[in-house]
Amino acid sequence: METKERTTSIFENALLWFGAGVSLAEIQTGTYFASLGFVKGITAILLGHLIGCILLFAAGLIGAQTKKSAMETVKGSFGKKGAVFFAVLNVLQLVGWTAIMIYDGSLSAESVLSVGRWIWCIVIGGLIVVWIMIGIRNLGKLNTIAMILLFALTVILCVVVFGGSGTGVTEESMSFGAAVELAVAMPLSWLPLISDYTRTAESPVAATAVSAAVYGVVSCWMYIIGMGSAIFAGESDLAQIILHTGLGAAGLIIIILSTVTTTFLDAFSAGISSESFQGRISGKWIAVITAIMGTLGAALFPMDDITDFLYLIGSVFAPMIAIQIADHFILKKECPDIEFDLMNMLIWIAGFVIYRALMRIDIPVGSTLPDMALTMLICITVRSFQSRADDTEKDHGQ
Repeated sequence: METKERTTSIFENALLWFGAGVSLAEIQTGTYFASLGFVKGITAILLGHLIGCILLFAAGLIGAQTKKSAMETVKGSFGKKGAVFFAVLNVLQLVGWTAIMIYDGSLSAESVLSVGRWIWCIVIGGLIVVWIMIGIRNLGKLNTIAMILLFALTVILCVVVFGGSGTGVTEESMSFGAAVELAVAMPLSWLPLISDYTRTAESPVAATAVSAAVYGVVSCWMYIIGMGSAIFAGESDLAQIILHTGLGAAGLIIIILSTVTTTFLDAFSAGISSESFQGRISGKWIAVITAIMGTLGAALFPMDDITDFLYLIGSVFAPMIAIQIADHFILKKECPDIEFDLMNMLIWIAGFVIYRALMRIDIPVGSTLPDMALTMLICITVRSFQSRADDTEKDHGQ
């Protein structure tokens, strides 16, 4: 007999996505915006997150309305085998994110207490495993305490960063369009997993809207802290900024908590995604394996610049969710139990190619929005012609 999953409240969803937004990786990414200057940089950050979080809301709402996990919703547009393809890609990107987050956390922890970066990788990776074993439903007060501590860190960072003299020197110039795309990329990286958490929401629309809004606000905050650290504090090394807070042991604890609470979501969703293409191993144990692989990757490989990784995620998942949005909200496509939807897969390939081509053009709103618009247009047009052809064939058959 299957056990029914406990529904989650709006507050629980908000708390979860607050933790996802408070991320050292997001602060580090924000430092890249310094070359635009403060006003232009903030504009790019806000515009990019507005685009990304609208898409995040749409993706989460599909899962909330259908009560399906992120990769289960993909089956409706791409079929069972098509969903396996995206589930595998999603697991791979989540392993990558797990490694990146642990790497960033270990660097910052090492700056506060030098015991060896690989030791911090093991400590953080081990705590992520503990979080996974406790389970998302049982974190309760522990997660609330962690969020309060993370909020305190961000406030202190703001005081330190914006109390600087504004003597920061930027190393490399970035176009406004590229900056917008880099801001879109972060919420876009959560698209393949938001439904893993909104599917159990008591109030589908409200919980999904709050999830996307909370994440968007907090993520913008993280980006601005990172950009401000490079402009006002004259420091683009996040580890040094945290060191300058003078928090000592308390800062170390907060650094570790911020890494664990965010990375837990990546590892946990890797487990959920894996269940869509394999049933032998429990998703919880796949999540544990993901945490272990991420720990090894963080300990062995340098991961200082993640911009190419973010753009790759965008090129894969932007056209995927564009097709899902078109199918679910516009075409009202039913979800037949099919093995493979060749037409939608071909449209996705076209969307992937279009995204990579648009990256070569400096578009003020970035590549994601025009790519998704074109992909949705192709999808709607092709399906309309297909529907007319089917109707004509039925008429001839009668």
